[in-house]
Amino acid sequence: MTLRVTFLGTSGAVPTARRNPSGIYVNREGEELLFDCGEGTQRQMMRFGTGFSISAILLTHVHGDHVLGLPGLLQTLDFNDRAEPLTIHTPRGTRRTVEKLVGALDARLGFPVEVREVGPGEAVHEGEEYGIRTFRTDHRTRSVGYALVESDRKGRFDRERAEELGVPVGPEFGRLHAGEAVELADGTVIEPEQVVGEPRPGRRVVYTGDTRPTEETVEAAEDADLLIHDATFGDDWAERAGETGHATAREAGEIADRAGAKRLALTHISSRYAGDASRLAREANEEFEDAFVAEDGREIEVPFPG
Repeated sequence: MTLRVTFLGTSGAVPTARRNPSGIYVNREGEELLFDCGEGTQRQMMRFGTGFSISAILLTHVHGDHVLGLPGLLQTLDFNDRAEPLTIHTPRGTRRTVEKLVGALDARLGFPVEVREVGPGEAVHEGEEYGIRTFRTDHRTRSVGYALVESDRKGRFDRERAEELGVPVGPEFGRLHAGEAVELADGTVIEPEQVVGEPRPGRRVVYTGDTRPTEETVEAAEDADLLIHDATFGDDWAERAGETGHATAREAGEIADRAGAKRLALTHISSRYAGDASRLAREANEEFEDAFVAEDGREIEVPFPG
């Protein structure tokens, strides 16, 4: 099953020639989601071939580099004859700001747009066999992070054991794997747990948006397959990170290590590192071995655990 992350924009507040403002596209088995929508996001979606069939937009906060792409994207969706409703999730207390951005278009959209406020610790989006929950982040404004968490998968079916127990090949295999007991011709009852292993965890992708390191991020990112964390600054600007409500790459690495995440993507990269952001990867790797600096256009296929 597909779980693909495409980095549309990885810059800090000031874009660079190589980095667009914040935007992350996620495709989970054909359902498409957009996290943050910085200026030019619609063009990045064209450039990197994601398409525009998004079912929801989830904003971490309403600073310009995370939301100024909304009017253009909505207009493009309208030009493409979208008719399906679109929900925009935004932190509690920021709905009016987002509604003003939507209303900035001098035209009536041909599809309904609902702006829904969300607070930390809420289930904000339910898909098929997965959900998205918010968690508290620490920026200079109202903000949240998002954790996409899949449901547990069925345990592995042990065909060899089933045949040893006398289960005939056919529909009974499926019934057992679905959790139903099966009665054999001789009256023996085979229970699912005799031939089906323990449930297997689904995948988890966590996006912080702009934030200082928080305990809530550690909890949300526990065993995450991919943690996407603010890493605006290196050690050389650590004081500035604290003053502006951002994290350093090293701090992001510490969070990933504490959470037991499998991979760490460093994003929201300051224009100070426009020429070379490799030091950020080095500093994060000193705390967590599988960290990389995200680049615009990079795609990550998130595999199932194990």
